[in-house]
Amino acid sequence: MIKIALDGMGGDNAPQSVIEGAYIALEQFENIEIHLYGKQQAMQPFLKDHPRLHVVHCEEVVEGDDDPARAVRRKKDSSMARMLDAVAEGTMDACLSAGNTGALMAGGLFKVGRIDGVARPALATTLPTLNGDGFLMLDLGANADAKPEYLQQYAIMGDIYVKKVRKYTAPRIGLLNIGTENKKGNELTKGAFDLISQTDFNFVGNVEARELLNGVADVVVTDGFTGNMVLKTIEGTALAMFGMLKDTFTANTKSKLAYVLVKDGLKTIKNKMDYSEYGGAALFGLKAPVIKAHGSSNARAIFSAIRQAHMMVEHDVCKTIEQTIASMNQAEKKVDNSEQ
Repeated sequence: MIKIALDGMGGDNAPQSVIEGAYIALEQFENIEIHLYGKQQAMQPFLKDHPRLHVVHCEEVVEGDDDPARAVRRKKDSSMARMLDAVAEGTMDACLSAGNTGALMAGGLFKVGRIDGVARPALATTLPTLNGDGFLMLDLGANADAKPEYLQQYAIMGDIYVKKVRKYTAPRIGLLNIGTENKKGNELTKGAFDLISQTDFNFVGNVEARELLNGVADVVVTDGFTGNMVLKTIEGTALAMFGMLKDTFTANTKSKLAYVLVKDGLKTIKNKMDYSEYGGAALFGLKAPVIKAHGSSNARAIFSAIRQAHMMVEHDVCKTIEQTIASMNQAEKKVDNSEQ
């Protein structure tokens, strides 16, 4: 049985959407058990008896405006802190929250712990493509500053995730850059290009931001500062486009009639771009899966994030990352010793 800890108080629509998403997951997966952490009184109106759902009462809540570095340490009886403690102690296999992103990342690093040999964890999520397949992108903001070796490790972790969870045999790894030529970019991307080129990957080289939604690569690696800006640009552009379409089709009677003819096609496009179907953002490089769901997650998005956590545990993604990084570091040591 896979045990997943869920922050019942995290997110704009908590606890209702979190609990509803948990029930969807319990119906879909017979091999999961969900432990819901939060204030019993706040959650009670949305709860119904289920043999694989267990409620853990917590007195405190990590709020969205709490200091990320201190929140989990100070609020020890918060739903987020108790959830992370359970994973760290090994009583839970994975956890997820739609709450304070910074607090979850800091708490994950502090409590769950980083895999030996991983220089920096990375925040990774699947973003939509025009053909509906999606692509994995990391880092999305865990580390604003990076070194070439960090990006190499991001590529390793992304490659493992896509092979294990999405069942790709040879995922295409791309390095986000300002041009596709090998020598393009700054010192970070040039150094990362050389390191990733030396790794046993299906490395397709540099990729440009304008090609991401066309599915130019299955895994795209970048530093956290750039990744977060790209993520928010994609989100903002999609919202603006759908807003303009809505304004256009509601402007007058003629446009409303036109909408009737094209609404099925527009719904198809919207579904392709719907974040709720892709799960949350996983913090790669930790000893167990820690998933950050979107702050405005509805029940469907929470379910997708639970499904993602379930698949990471089922396919032993964290253990595979640990073994791969350890083997790589051992091989590098042998090379260094032979050169001395």
